[in-house]
Amino acid sequence: MSRVVPAPTVRTRPGAYPGRVPSTPTTSPDPRSAGTVADLARLLAGRRTLALTGAGLSTESGIPDYRSPERLARPSNPMRYQAFVGSAGAQQRYWARSFRGWQNVGGARPNAGHRALASLERSGLVGGVLTQNVDGLHQRSGSKAVLELHGNLRVVRCLGCGALEPRSSVQTRMSELNPATTGFWKEVAPDGDAEIPQSLIEAFRVPGCTVCGGVLKPDVVFFGENVPPARLLLAWAMLERADALLVLGSSLTVYSGYRFVERAVREGKPVAIVNLGPTRGDAVATLKLEGRLGTVLPLLEELLR
Repeated sequence: MSRVVPAPTVRTRPGAYPGRVPSTPTTSPDPRSAGTVADLARLLAGRRTLALTGAGLSTESGIPDYRSPERLARPSNPMRYQAFVGSAGAQQRYWARSFRGWQNVGGARPNAGHRALASLERSGLVGGVLTQNVDGLHQRSGSKAVLELHGNLRVVRCLGCGALEPRSSVQTRMSELNPATTGFWKEVAPDGDAEIPQSLIEAFRVPGCTVCGGVLKPDVVFFGENVPPARLLLAWAMLERADALLVLGSSLTVYSGYRFVERAVREGKPVAIVNLGPTRGDAVATLKLEGRLGTVLPLLEELLR
């Protein structure tokens, strides 16, 4: 395997480029960046590509990632599934923090990277999007063939009866129950979890299910929780139909994403990674490119089209 090198150099394995594309796009602010994107375009040209996306794709929409150097420098205590289902206090903590953080996640808009990926799908150059994100921005940018591995924060599920409720409706009910605390939040995580004072958590009132009064949980996969088996089968089918895997904005630290890289490599499918910083898959990737996705993906679209 080849070793990881910093941008603007791109490492590849020999014989990875079918087809031909121009060596530079028609417009580019930096020829060195265009060259590395051209390498990526050569790798994907003529291949049915599945995109696997992570939090790094949404950072340019104002949603922070989990594992940038800035985030890793600060302590984090994400809610775990067993803690949530086992404790009313944990549920109160989660919803109090998420209530504040939703104003950041719910108001986010797709960025240039999302839009370029949707355009690549419409053109038939990307066959589908397998995302670890829970923000729904792929669909809002126009992507159709999207499978959300970890669910979507815009839907809330009752753990008792299974009833679904739009997050906007739950947010309204929380606002009515907690009018004095609306609008207060500090730092927000990719899952909408916000840092707030303990006093606000202890005073927060959590609504129940409108059908049975049961416990509400966002319809997303928490840390320590498994991806639903039926959803995972659909994800494997998407990879089976693809000729190449394109990883965008994911460190691949969580195995729920990295396993797709493992299988692609095992089946001899090229794996390309575009991310700021190292990833778990760098050592096995066919190509690794360092760059901002809001810049890289529009250039890639230009080359492939």
